[in-house]
Amino acid sequence: MRLTIYQVDAFTNQPFRGNPAAVCILPAARDDAWMRDIAREMNLSETAFLVPQGDGYNLRWLTPTVEVDLCGHATLASAHVLWEAGFLAPEHTARFYTRSGLLTAERKDDWIEMDFPAEPDKPAPAPPELAQALGATPRYVGMNRFDYLVELDSDELVRGLKPDFTRLGRISARGVIVSSRSASPEYDFVSRFFAPQSGVNEDPVTGSAHCCLGPFWGARLGKNELIAYQASARGGVVRVCLAGPRVKLGGQAVTVVRMELL
Repeated sequence: MRLTIYQVDAFTNQPFRGNPAAVCILPAARDDAWMRDIAREMNLSETAFLVPQGDGYNLRWLTPTVEVDLCGHATLASAHVLWEAGFLAPEHTARFYTRSGLLTAERKDDWIEMDFPAEPDKPAPAPPELAQALGATPRYVGMNRFDYLVELDSDELVRGLKPDFTRLGRISARGVIVSSRSASPEYDFVSRFFAPQSGVNEDPVTGSAHCCLGPFWGARLGKNELIAYQASARGGVVRVCLAGPRVKLGGQAVTVVRMELL
């Protein structure tokens, strides 16, 4: 049976910006080896695999090298495809059963709002190679169940980082989030996300990182609603709304490729 795979740019309303993800909607579950082959073939930071399950979809996310427990941009891309391709009516909520529990997404005018678990950090000692790997001195280091969080002194430092990915890949974590307050009044904070440990040197826009960044900057800025910019080469905008143990992540998406798996 031939399958359509969609490539969607997430956390942007412009093609070739934001974070590209592949979305594969399957009539029934396939084995792990097949999914790993597809993810390697797509060679994007994430490929999402969806299988109908009750009132929603089972959703799994694979990088070219590993399966991950939480991914924002590929979830956003999946919801976008379900509505755009007619799998779900526009007024229906997208429901995803994942390794991180039930995640939902709703259409909000031109935006999609996802309901994710908050993943706050706690202060942590900096790994010995962290500063050298980043080429910058941390102002603060924390860690949650996935990643290290590093605060730097300025927006300029975050944007100018040129990490040593070999050293960074030796740090035991899914990845490293680097952030600072934004120099622009348009945004509350900026960030970048490096994950050579997971086969992705720099992820263009990382929804799951904002499950940590939202509580971190919300506490420091005294705000429950924030606008974030991930300052990768492609760049992308994330709306963040704090809701106790949950975080609402808002983004836009655009389909750029529809391909047929032969």
